[in-house]
Amino acid sequence: MPPRPLDARALAALAANPGCRRRALLDGAGVDKPALAAALGAPAGYGQSQFAMIRGNSFEAKVKADGGTELLRLVHEKLGRGAEPPRAAHLPDLAAAGPEGRAARTALALREATASGTWTLLDHPMLALEVAGTPAYLEPDAVVVHPDGRWTVVEIKSFPLIDGAADPAKVGAAARQAAVYVLALERVAAKLDGARVGHEALLVCPKDFSNVPAAAAVDIRKQRAVTRRQLDRLARVEDLAAALPDGTSFAPDRTRAQLTEAVEAVGAAYAPDCLAACELAFHCRDRARAAGAVGTLGRQVRGELGTLTTVEAALDAAAGGCPGGPAEDPTAEALHRAARLRAGALAAAGLPADRTEGPGCPS
Repeated sequence: MPPRPLDARALAALAANPGCRRRALLDGAGVDKPALAAALGAPAGYGQSQFAMIRGNSFEAKVKADGGTELLRLVHEKLGRGAEPPRAAHLPDLAAAGPEGRAARTALALREATASGTWTLLDHPMLALEVAGTPAYLEPDAVVVHPDGRWTVVEIKSFPLIDGAADPAKVGAAARQAAVYVLALERVAAKLDGARVGHEALLVCPKDFSNVPAAAAVDIRKQRAVTRRQLDRLARVEDLAAALPDGTSFAPDRTRAQLTEAVEAVGAAYAPDCLAACELAFHCRDRARAAGAVGTLGRQVRGELGTLTTVEAALDAAAGGCPGGPAEDPTAEALHRAARLRAGALAAAGLPADRTEGPGCPS
């Protein structure tokens, strides 16, 4: 089947959960996860609505109107005050056959723009980034080349900037996407003299409740470092596939039982955050809940509980019934102490404790 290409949003989500071998394999191999989720009986429930997509496209067209004059003005205002104001922008033609051809054409346009020393706007360029041994082709909203050879990633979003500030969660997601684009641009810049990628991205959003473009500079050095480190830690697709049983297939025309067996052959690291970033989240959540995995309570809880990977094991540890006793495990000891304090507080308030002993183990 034709592989499903990765985009920056998927890579940012993948880097945010590097312990999920299931997502690394399916994304790296280009498996159509929405079709797979539907075949498993747990279709994806996230994504932009049609109205949001239309509104976003309309706003992006407004920002880039008149040859990108307004967009370049915003870039100069926020990130380029040391340079001459852009009077006109060069908009190179980036059309080519296939993603490989477009990526090569983008690299050539970046080289020419850097050498020319003029403001240049690249509208929807194509960038390449190797992820887990597989090339991913990425398409940012825009990249601006400054006269001094600096490259700036531009993210155009339809959520508002109200009094100069936006929803921190949405800004964080946009910054992680921009960090993926920066990593891809750095591969191109490393081959050119005088080129460098700026550590600040430009976030362009509607001002307040209007449709007037406003912008804010976002420092993405932290997101870039984290994303780079997480992508480097991802296992190669070939290594993950080698551990699968022979004949494993994720084709959506297989029976639900066959697909379930294939998916369960690859380890997952479910967390509630997956619901906003992965098409298989509902399937993985059902499986995690059925197994009593602590990941259903969030990544922070999963990290704090260490080797206690199930809710049942955590409750047993709190009751003093974990294997080896709480004294041999600092996490179990802390849980046991917390349970005693809680039981004491409930007793002082005249309320019954819901659980004080592990199965067959004295508290």
